[in-house]
Amino acid sequence: MLGSGLLAWVRHRDPRYVVLRRAARLTLVASAVFYGGRYGLGNPTLATYGLFGAIAMGAFTQLPGAARERARILLTALPVAWVLISLGTALAGNLWAAAGGMLVVGFAVAFAGAGGPRLVGLISALQLFYILASFPPYQPSTLPQRLIGVTVAVLLLAVAEMLLWPDPTPVSYPRRLVSAADRLAVLLDVAADVLAGTEDGRRERLTRQEQAAEAVARLRLAEFPPAERPTSAAARDRALRACEAALQGVLVKVTRILAEAPPQPPPGLAAARLFRACADTTRATGRTLRHDGPPVSLDELDAAIDASERAFTAPTGPVTQADLSRLCLDAGALSLANQVSVLAISARAAVGLTTADTNPAVAGYTSVVGDVRQPRWRLYWRQFGAHLTIRSALFQSALRLAVALAAARVVAGVLPLQHGFWVLLATLTVLRTSAMDTRTALKPAVLGTIGGAVASGVLMLFVNRSIVYVVALPVTMVLAFTFGKLLGPSWAQALFTLLLTFVFAQLMPAGVQLAEARLVNVLLGAAVGILAGVLVWPRGARHDLRENTAGYLRAVGDLIEQTVAATLGGPRPDDALQRARRAVALADASYAQYHGERHDPPAGQVDWQAVLSAGHHALHAVPVTLFRNQPGRLAGWPEAAAQLRETAGRVRSAYDEVADQISRGEAPHPMVSATRCVDELNRSRPLLDERNAGQQVRYLVEVNFLLANLADHIARIGRIGPSQRPSR
Repeated sequence: MLGSGLLAWVRHRDPRYVVLRRAARLTLVASAVFYGGRYGLGNPTLATYGLFGAIAMGAFTQLPGAARERARILLTALPVAWVLISLGTALAGNLWAAAGGMLVVGFAVAFAGAGGPRLVGLISALQLFYILASFPPYQPSTLPQRLIGVTVAVLLLAVAEMLLWPDPTPVSYPRRLVSAADRLAVLLDVAADVLAGTEDGRRERLTRQEQAAEAVARLRLAEFPPAERPTSAAARDRALRACEAALQGVLVKVTRILAEAPPQPPPGLAAARLFRACADTTRATGRTLRHDGPPVSLDELDAAIDASERAFTAPTGPVTQADLSRLCLDAGALSLANQVSVLAISARAAVGLTTADTNPAVAGYTSVVGDVRQPRWRLYWRQFGAHLTIRSALFQSALRLAVALAAARVVAGVLPLQHGFWVLLATLTVLRTSAMDTRTALKPAVLGTIGGAVASGVLMLFVNRSIVYVVALPVTMVLAFTFGKLLGPSWAQALFTLLLTFVFAQLMPAGVQLAEARLVNVLLGAAVGILAGVLVWPRGARHDLRENTAGYLRAVGDLIEQTVAATLGGPRPDDALQRARRAVALADASYAQYHGERHDPPAGQVDWQAVLSAGHHALHAVPVTLFRNQPGRLAGWPEAAAQLRETAGRVRSAYDEVADQISRGEAPHPMVSATRCVDELNRSRPLLDERNAGQQVRYLVEVNFLLANLADHIARIGRIGPSQRPSR
């Protein structure tokens, strides 16, 4: 009954037995390496590094993907582990050299996390390799044994990942993209029926909209574990993020068009035919992402766009209300088709395919095609360069960790401590990206260590036979790696303390002093972590997220105003576009780090995904607008220019207003209402009636549609209530 109850409890806390599987694999590998080195070969050094290599790469990592991918990441990281162990071994003879190396290694390894989740998941493990090797005794002659121990451990872990109880394949980001693309394709079919006048009923339309919106909402980064988020600099991840942004844009645009569609659309509307092609291309995009059939082609969509371009003509006589409605629907359909083209191009790039620039309107819309053609090192170099600034949350976090570890290394070297590397291990465990999170992590670390030290001391006081520790070590490993994960940080620290006690009791003579040393070292390491968390950028990603997002929105607002000015005869806003692209890298990185911190009530009042999406939509739509409306297209129409400048100023003010509210820690509530394209054009009716504007009416419609879309995006932020905000 006890066993059945325990199994039921584990099943409840770990439904797919992921934690239990990993604990069993890690225990087998760590035990095999440690016992083989310690008792089989009689080599304590090889045994120690084999054991800690297995624990570092098995317990201190968060690796994405299926078993084969995780095994590949482990093998790829092995040469880096060799370098760090060699460097730590070489510098261990001098305290200040070891501390300086810790400062450099600590920053370099932590900052490497800017490259993506695969690197972030390895940070703690790679730090441990240098930490362990940089402590006395200074024995360069043992370097081969150290490297052999770690190599054997990592190789066995990689094999175990694939062969021993492999984890269930997690729900991947591409799979969610496929689901969203399929739901949007159905919605596009419904929209085509609406514009063709053959819709079955309004209820089905609303149902399809809700289903598509729900599928797109599940693409939020917060919906995925950190290791599964496509945030790396690799071309594939950049293409997947471009797919998500394109799907967001498709959803917003089709929703707007459905809201603006008249009850009785004019017959033979070109937009209806274009919607059919958009639905088919979106559906083919989903098949491409799940590798089902031939990759999506743009030929059919490009042909439909060309046909709609020919049908999208300005009225030759007086402009009627029906003309304005048709022009808005045509402009919206063409804007939607360009968005679907970007979705298809991004999906091809995500599976490693390039495409010809058959639709020049999207040539400057996305850079994913160029990313596929560039070497990987250049993409990573560009992403690292974007974060090499004091404003970057990743830069601050890496520097904070490096300073804390270097200080802990000095403390451990100056004081006469036994097993001083435990000080750095405690600092690494306690230190978080903000002072609040560091204080939160301190209590369970200290309480757990005290409990584990007391239990270890009592055990070592009454048990002095080594065979007991030999038998108890694997059991303790299973408990530490299973119940430590399921019961929380205090239990994890207590069980890990017991584990270390059983390990070192087999490596050297030990007594109650070993438990005392563990407790003292952890308290010192925790103190260093607390000081670093309080003194070095204590506010964490919350403050950076507010400031970087506010800066991003201001840059986007400036870009919007300059884009409209360019269509009226001003210069191209190339500098403003580059500033906005640099700002989005900092805002996205702060958003990703924010999800790893504790809940912050003021920050939690903001739907950050919606705020960032408002900026992303503007950043993506501007190049298309500039292509379709070359600078100066409306320069000869000063009456319309004044009205466009006024509308652009209102939209920019809304972006600036949200930026100011976020900077002050308030929930955004922009004083702007979503407007219809027809309503904006009705304000220009006197201008349209006074002169034969000809083809300029078309350009005016497109710019008005852009501004109406942007106003809709920023207005949606204020309409999201607390119950609709995403959980973290």
